[in-house]
Amino acid sequence: MTGRTLVIAQQKGGSGKTTLAAHLAVAFSRKLRVAILDVDPQGSLGQWFEIRERRVGEDATGLILRTASGWGAKREARSLARDHDLVLIDMPPRSDLEARNVIESADLIAIPVQPTPVDLWATQATLEIAERGGPPAVIVINRAPSRAQTTAQLIAKLAELGAESLTARIGNRVAFGSTMGIGSTVMEAFPGSKAAEEIEAVAAELQGHLDVAAP
Repeated sequence: MTGRTLVIAQQKGGSGKTTLAAHLAVAFSRKLRVAILDVDPQGSLGQWFEIRERRVGEDATGLILRTASGWGAKREARSLARDHDLVLIDMPPRSDLEARNVIESADLIAIPVQPTPVDLWATQATLEIAERGGPPAVIVINRAPSRAQTTAQLIAKLAELGAESLTARIGNRVAFGSTMGIGSTVMEAFPGSKAAEEIEAVAAELQGHLDVAAP
């Protein structure tokens, strides 16, 4: 059985897309065979992975990484899906035609959104890709402020776009950035923390959308 493909996409840079991709990859890898595909020319996910390899050893990352661009990314994703339960793809902020082919061949798009007007505008562009025959898309509210009212307003505006938001959301916590810098995640560096619980809840909800079970 071919594995599922999850794309992390957002037209706007600085949305926390790569940080979310790395954390979800590690969360999923605890139960599933996970491959990550870095399609972003900036290569931040690949850099995180290399730091991780140096820290824990090449055979102890729990993940496999590949990089690709253009039409080759779609082919690489299909190849990885034959040997893994889940392929997680980190897309570039601005998706050109070739990158959109990767998105449209995926099983699910997860769109990280921060509570800013610019993020909302960019999200609409990403959702339009799904509406043109692509996979279903879900919103992951990222760097959510502590004020519940602000988050509620964001959810209401997203609903106006016809977007489904996950119940689980991620707070604005410095631990995410600090762990990325050492090739780690909040689940490993701060197990049992609020940040770790948030990532685990997002991963569990996404796994339900993907309908993928551990082997």
